[in-house]
Amino acid sequence: MKLKSLILGSVAAAGLSTAGFAADLGVLTSLDVCDALGLSGLTISSDTNCLQISGEVKYEFIWGDYAGTFPGMGILAQAGSRNVDDNNAVVVGGSTFDNDWRTKVETWLKFVGTADSDFGPAKATIKLKSWFDQVVTNEGYDAAGVYVGPTVGGDATVNGVGSNGAWIIDEAFVSVGDTTIISAGRKGSIANLGDDEPFNFLGLFNSDAVDKGVRYAGQHPRTGNYAIQVVSDLGNGVNVGVGLENLGNEGTGAFGTNPAGFYNATTGAQAAGTLVGVVNYAGEGITAHITGVAGGVLDGIVEDWGVHAGVTGTFDAFKVRVAGAYGANNASDTYWNVLGSAQATFDMFTIALSGEATGGQNAGVAIPNQAGLGGSIGAAITEGVSVNLGGRWFDENTGLANDEGYQVALQLVAAVTETVKLTGEVGVYGTNKPVAQQSDFYGSAELAWAPGGGFTSSLKGEAHQNGAYKVTFKAAKSFQ
Repeated sequence: MKLKSLILGSVAAAGLSTAGFAADLGVLTSLDVCDALGLSGLTISSDTNCLQISGEVKYEFIWGDYAGTFPGMGILAQAGSRNVDDNNAVVVGGSTFDNDWRTKVETWLKFVGTADSDFGPAKATIKLKSWFDQVVTNEGYDAAGVYVGPTVGGDATVNGVGSNGAWIIDEAFVSVGDTTIISAGRKGSIANLGDDEPFNFLGLFNSDAVDKGVRYAGQHPRTGNYAIQVVSDLGNGVNVGVGLENLGNEGTGAFGTNPAGFYNATTGAQAAGTLVGVVNYAGEGITAHITGVAGGVLDGIVEDWGVHAGVTGTFDAFKVRVAGAYGANNASDTYWNVLGSAQATFDMFTIALSGEATGGQNAGVAIPNQAGLGGSIGAAITEGVSVNLGGRWFDENTGLANDEGYQVALQLVAAVTETVKLTGEVGVYGTNKPVAQQSDFYGSAELAWAPGGGFTSSLKGEAHQNGAYKVTFKAAKSFQ
């Protein structure tokens, strides 16, 4: 045993001596190219390139009777409408068809090949994406009682291109640089539209309608798609970027789905080319940005433009956020949207208050101003158990009486185990409009499971006073 220990000790000492001698001579041991580039995750390396592979699969299935629209909760703002579960049956030949269901699967696979260059890391990125989305309303019957079958297709959220289960190229671009990065090809926008979500747990109605936050108007101008971009880190938390985007101008016909006609005048090649500029700041408890976009610049005429700005300050137990957006086009349409939110934490309690407002003009004629408020108070009862009580209110036309809607809810969140979380909620949606149904009480319960390994899943049930109900199952797994 002593002899064995002596031999092992001699070998170790010889190894250390050799390493020290090699260092003295300036001899470097070779590293894997991925390690040398500081890259990790799922990688494959050659002599000069590191290939990173990542991906995700998400599945969602919904079943119930939920496809109607609760009366009086539509939002006139040019961002969409707030739909609430409602029982909406179709009777054909004495039979009632009212069940709804939806099957959706979304998959993406991303490859990033990186090599060193004199200007910094040189990369080629390819991202493939596929999603299938089948929607069945009233078991396939329309409002007239005619069987039309399910609606099948993608969400058309990837640069305006639908998938319907087929693989499409979501990203395909090259880039080079370190503190200054030059990119060209098919990729997402450099526009920063963050720092604008309200802190209260229910959020705000118009904020939800524009996908959480503020927007300059509908979908315009279009960004991302095929682009040439330059971003640079100036130090001290400041980052700037400029890009020429939407060079592919995918999609045909009039843009946008705004009910009052905002930004529907720009069609075809007129909308091609969007100039994007952004300034970001992060540091000392502050994050902020301002983004400017000008659409349709390739023909030398700016068809529409917008500005988005937001700032968030974190000061010990307090958070404050202010955001705003403004848009206009050459058809005398304008749109503005502002939001403010504050949050304070005192021991076990968290209090948040938010407000929003919108307005503008359609063809030079003013549209109704709108305003909303929201607030919540949360309490951490014990470790892993918390309660949230909140409400939100929205006035669709501040110049008219009896034109408001609201929601009040009580939520309980409990971490049953380290991997299982239970969320229960009861509440009511309502309106003071003179409609047949002015309120809708509801209750929901969700069981979420995250056992690790990038896998998550949940099962949620929801029931409404008006007879609507919904069961939602989700599962997802990512890897990198």
